Amino acid sequence: MDAHGFEAKETIPASRKLGRAEAGALAKAASKVIVAKGKKVEEHPGGSARKAVVDAMLGPTGNLRAPTVRAGKTVLIGFDEATWAKALL
Repeated sequence: MDAHGFEAKETIPASRKLGRAEAGALAKAASKVIVAKGKKVEEHPGGSARKAVVDAMLGPTGNLRAPTVRAGKTVLIGFDEATWAKALL
């Protein structure tokens, strides 16, 4: 993010676990939720905390997957370089 001049407004340490409730709140506030798991990238409409969207946002431990970035009304979960470049640049 530094290479492109982005600055985090808030950084949450990994020791603070964010679960289903926090993922639902992020999904409700977003217009779009993009989830990357390995090479698979899923795009979900935001505005609701549907079970399928929240389940996609959570990892196997039940916590919000990392990294998670909220850029405007878009939430990016997991990392896929091409998706992040498209969404952030």
